[in-house]
Amino acid sequence: MKIAFLTAGGIAPCLSSSIGALISEYNKLAPNAEMIGYLNGYRGLLLGKSIIFPDSIKNQYEVLFDYGGSPIGNSRVKLTNIDDCIKRGYINKGEDPLEIAAEQLKKDDVNILHTIGGDDTNTMAAQLSHYLKKNGYDLTVVGLPKTVDNDVYPISQTLGAWTAAEQGAIFFENIVNENTTSTRQLIIHEVMGRNCGWLTAKTASNYRKRLKKRVFMPELLIDKDRWDIDAIYIPEIDFNFQTEVDRLKEKINKKDGVNIFLSEGAGLEMIVREMKNNGDSIPRDAFGHVKLDEINPGQWFAKQFSEALNVEKTLVQKSGYFSRSAKPNDRDLELIKSSSRLAAKFSLDQKSGVVGRDIEHNDELCLIEFIRIKGGKPFDHRVMWFEEMLNDIGQ
Repeated sequence: MKIAFLTAGGIAPCLSSSIGALISEYNKLAPNAEMIGYLNGYRGLLLGKSIIFPDSIKNQYEVLFDYGGSPIGNSRVKLTNIDDCIKRGYINKGEDPLEIAAEQLKKDDVNILHTIGGDDTNTMAAQLSHYLKKNGYDLTVVGLPKTVDNDVYPISQTLGAWTAAEQGAIFFENIVNENTTSTRQLIIHEVMGRNCGWLTAKTASNYRKRLKKRVFMPELLIDKDRWDIDAIYIPEIDFNFQTEVDRLKEKINKKDGVNIFLSEGAGLEMIVREMKNNGDSIPRDAFGHVKLDEINPGQWFAKQFSEALNVEKTLVQKSGYFSRSAKPNDRDLELIKSSSRLAAKFSLDQKSGVVGRDIEHNDELCLIEFIRIKGGKPFDHRVMWFEEMLNDIGQ
């Protein structure tokens, strides 16, 4: 039996640990199985590049729990985007990347494929499994849901998201001290989240919980209000810019600064619309997503608010690469291990799907059919803890 691992998309605080947890399970359930990892996700599968896991890795799987990133590398490759695969040199003109990938799995005699990624990663894996079965090769594919955005249907909690929210809060604990470097200062904390504001909301909540445990010196500039959050903007909630300007003017006049938590997808449609009106081209990746790093929503909002609030100094800081690169915290690691336990069991029973907490089945950890997996799950901003936080900051 041969078991293959593949991690794809952006990284999250669960990739290395998921592979470690899966190795641990197979050490018990299929100790003689051969294991390989495809290098840099679907890129490695298309190019036939993989790593064999020797006994030294199987015997020291716990080491992977202490690392962020992926021990076998990631990439953003969409197997159905033929032109992009040709452009990058992964396939030749006239070839079908889905067929190339499937044939590589057959050539490598892979029986079980574990894909650790978001909705695109796992739906691509489902297409591979379907293609191979249609062509007489039985491949079991079991995915694990990875994304710091926590935006995959119908999964209530994706792996790594809790850790990313915790790390984002730690990141801002340092950044917020910059409020002492200038008068009338605007600090924007830009958080990952293209379509979903969960990570921004949870990061803000975690930060404010940590804030309550700190001791302040209001006799000096170390006043709790200066360290608190003044606004939280997420894709799910529209806001009137002028109304927010009026509210934040009162804040900055009172405490000499404003701290904003901004989801990178908040106001994206407005930014893209303005760029189109200006005749600018919209940069997109292989999946058709707007390249947020190039659009830079944080800088766009900084410009608008800086002018409106008569700010003297503006600071935009992104916690994304810091938070998504961390090793998992205890809460995430527990979910990773329990998910991997089921993933190995279902794989050996030749059942394909994605292991996750199913919203439609009381958040039970189970095997979810690939057909039900899709991205774009919004954050439910009506949950009590978030509404209470907005009320508390006066938004």
